[in-house]
Amino acid sequence: MDTKTALFYVFSAILLFAGFRVITARSTVHAALFLVLAFFNAACVWMLLKAEFLAISLVLVYVGAVMVLFLFVVMMLDFNVDALRQGFWKHFPLAGLIGVVIALEMAVVLLGGFRLSDAPQLTPEQAQLGNTKLLGIEIYTQYLYPLQIAAVLLLVAIIAAIALTMRKRKDSRYVDPAVQIRVRKADRLRVVRMPAETAAAGAAPATTPNSSAGGQA
Repeated sequence: MDTKTALFYVFSAILLFAGFRVITARSTVHAALFLVLAFFNAACVWMLLKAEFLAISLVLVYVGAVMVLFLFVVMMLDFNVDALRQGFWKHFPLAGLIGVVIALEMAVVLLGGFRLSDAPQLTPEQAQLGNTKLLGIEIYTQYLYPLQIAAVLLLVAIIAAIALTMRKRKDSRYVDPAVQIRVRKADRLRVVRMPAETAAAGAAPATTPNSSAGGQA
C-alpha cells in the first residue's frame, strides 16, 4: 500500500466518523463542528484526486462562510434541542427508508462515473492548462445553460428568504424616510401666543430662609 492509498483510507474513515457524529451529537454546536471536520476531510479527498479547485471551494464556501454563519445563528438563537428531538424515534423508520432510497439512487447515478474506461483522455495541450482552467472552460461552454438555471434558482431562493424575513412587528418603532424628507417647518415648530401671567392680588410675598432668620435675631 502506497502513501496516497493510506491517506485516502485515513481521510475516508475520519469523514465517515464525522458524518455519523453529525446526526448523533446531542449538542447542535458539536454537530456543526463535526460537519466542519467532515468538510475538511472531504476536501483532502478531493486533493488526493487532483481536484484542487473543488477542494478549495469546499473549504472557502462551506467551511469559511456557510458553517461559520450557521454556528453564529445557532449560538445566537439558542435552539431548544430537546423540543426538536421529541418524536424522533417515532419517525425514524420512515426517515431511514427514505435515506436508503436516496442512497440507492445516488449509487445508481454515481457508480457509472467510476469506470475508468469511459474517462475522457486529455491532450498534451489540455494537460498544460491546469485543472481549474479546464473546469472553467467545461462549465462555461458545455454546461452554460445548467449553470444559468442554477443561478436563477439561487436568486429565487435569496428573494424568498428576504421576503420571509421582512415581517412587520407591532412592538418596533421606525421612521419612514419618505415621510421624513417631506416634512415642513410648520409640522416641526408651532408658535403659540399666550397672555402674560401675573401674581395674584393679596398674595403674601415669598420669604427666604436668610431673611426670616435675620428677623428673629
